[in-house]
Amino acid sequence: MLNEIQVSTNDLIKYKKPETDREVDFTDFLKEWYSENKYIEIKTSGSTGTPKTIKLQKEFVAESARRTLQFFQLKKNDRILHCLPLQYIAGKLMVVRALLGELDLYLTEPSTDFAFLKNKKFRFAAMVPNQVAKILKAEAAPGELLNKIEQLLLGGSSIPASLERALQNISTACWSGYGMTETATHIALRKINGSGADGWYHCLENISVNLSAKGCLQISMPGLENQPLPTTDLAELKDEKTFRILGRADNVIISGGIKFSPEQLEKKLEPFISKPFLISSLPHESLGHQLILVVEGKENKGTTEKLKEICKKQLGRYEQPKQILVKDKLPRLPNGKFNRRET
Repeated sequence: MLNEIQVSTNDLIKYKKPETDREVDFTDFLKEWYSENKYIEIKTSGSTGTPKTIKLQKEFVAESARRTLQFFQLKKNDRILHCLPLQYIAGKLMVVRALLGELDLYLTEPSTDFAFLKNKKFRFAAMVPNQVAKILKAEAAPGELLNKIEQLLLGGSSIPASLERALQNISTACWSGYGMTETATHIALRKINGSGADGWYHCLENISVNLSAKGCLQISMPGLENQPLPTTDLAELKDEKTFRILGRADNVIISGGIKFSPEQLEKKLEPFISKPFLISSLPHESLGHQLILVVEGKENKGTTEKLKEICKKQLGRYEQPKQILVKDKLPRLPNGKFNRRET
């Protein structure tokens, strides 16, 4: 589906003139996918460094799409919702899944208000956490809109604890995916709600993981040129197919000789702070670096004192931030994630 009009892929490429930027991106990718090149070019998100463009073999990308089709048991003519940017790997894979699975692709803007969910049902959709939170906020009753999606894959950033709690009241089967551009989206899935929900990611077929000497996740899977693929994600392993993420190695803060994972501290605070926030650091003469809490919003004494009390109750003695800073807006990357380096 494209703007409520059913169009074949062949007709779209040859005859239909794109009318919006979204349609241009969609048509351009179809032309790239059906070109004679054996690879596609994809922009990385820049969450672990400077954004770059990499090349992925089409067969490698197609195999990722097939794993998703098989896992979620998607069949010909199933309707799936595409509401992700087409510049990044997650958006491109939604198109490839539709092409290989002969699915009914419903394409909409990432910034949509999702009002169409009142009248349409979908077998599968992929979203970022902010989109899911937006839907829940717009619902008059829990699940009024989101329950129109049978299976939902969340990715792109970590899922806030508050959102994960809210999804426990939804009948939609919700999954968190772990992956990156280099792996052509998720290589492992974690059930968020309902039967089988747990805190561990489980690798998909023919994929395994191990840890580097520094405790970072490494991925082995068919099609990777150099294996295992190193990551900067600190992880804990149950076995070679089961793991959980502790944080990023390049985000670790060393204060007073102690290593702190900002992500782990943030998880402790998430249930108690409603505003966007993150743990960061500032140079310190004796500690090397000192932990700080940066919160998005308007500064006032009452808010700062309340945040101090929350930190005092929820964090350990050495985990306490030495300063609390309130900023009008926290810097973000193009994909919506916090820009920790700029912060």
